[in-house]
Amino acid sequence: MLDESLLDAPEALARADRRGLLRGAAEAGARVRTAARHAAEAGITELTPEGRPRAVLVAGSGTAAFGVADLIAALAGASAPVTRIPPSGVAPAAGAMRWTLPGWAGSVDLLLIATADGTEPGLALLAEQAYRRGCTVVAVAPHGSPLREAVDGVHGLVVPMASAPHGEYDAETSAAGPGTLWALFTPLLALLDRVGLVTATPEALQSVADRLDRTAERCGPAIATYSNPAKTLAAELADSLPLIWTEGDAAGPVGRRFATVLAELSGRPAISAELPEALPAHGALLAGAFAAGADPDDFFRDRVDETEPLHARVVLLRDRPTGGLSAAPAARELALGHDTAISELEPEEGTALEALAELLAVTDFAAVYLSLASATHP
Repeated sequence: MLDESLLDAPEALARADRRGLLRGAAEAGARVRTAARHAAEAGITELTPEGRPRAVLVAGSGTAAFGVADLIAALAGASAPVTRIPPSGVAPAAGAMRWTLPGWAGSVDLLLIATADGTEPGLALLAEQAYRRGCTVVAVAPHGSPLREAVDGVHGLVVPMASAPHGEYDAETSAAGPGTLWALFTPLLALLDRVGLVTATPEALQSVADRLDRTAERCGPAIATYSNPAKTLAAELADSLPLIWTEGDAAGPVGRRFATVLAELSGRPAISAELPEALPAHGALLAGAFAAGADPDDFFRDRVDETEPLHARVVLLRDRPTGGLSAAPAARELALGHDTAISELEPEEGTALEALAELLAVTDFAAVYLSLASATHP
């Protein structure tokens, strides 16, 4: 159940936000600026690499690190193959996880490590393994963390993770928090710009920070639901099963992150898929038990004390302008043909990074509002 009245009560939202998630979302632009400054101070903007790496490997722990790997693959995958190294272990605890380089990794490859924790012994061991193989290692980790001490100046280059401008929010959710992603992602964007895999100059990162600030102004708690795209999306997704359909290279990782953050912050299930494959993959969900008019049991039963069933709702995320070759019309036709409501998000015009930033910001804010306005948010 979603308490929609809470969405337009800024003071009540602030009281409910014990983990500082709204502040984290609002400060994303500031985190980008701080992270870009840390990257420059670490010498990344002065690097003069001899050429592109053969492949990029990305390792880390937590929701933010997974999002970083997914975003890098979307942005740099056309220039060099990007491989995420998933952790193994008996538990998701820092001391229990291990990472292993693929057998082919060597001196012409680049290993990127991103972590909001920095206490994982397995990541330090991975950096040592990469150093022995001759891989270039660049890590982003909290200042003073064991990982930074283990890697810096010996096995590779470390950039301190940009902290929140007004203090960290609850560590329990920081890995999924909106600002953490940008604190880890921004220095790696600056590095990938220097090695020629993406275009992320200091000026481009400043534009990303500006877009995040503008989006935060539109999506902030003081802005009423009717003119606030994040609150509107949160209200539309109440008591629904979001089917997140994405179109465009950058929209794919945004959709996957949105589904992950919805589950982690607000305990809500969601399914993400890219168009046009989403249409056959999710078509049965629009006609089955999650269809808008589905009622699997007796129509005359007493429903007074029952929870309303989840019905599918399509969320269409696009990072390309309307027109041209697009599966969006077919997506709308399929959804409306099954009486399924649609929410659509498309960024304003700008660079690919700016579009990515706007989509991430709106969906992050929406996930936070869903968490705060839920009757039993974690």
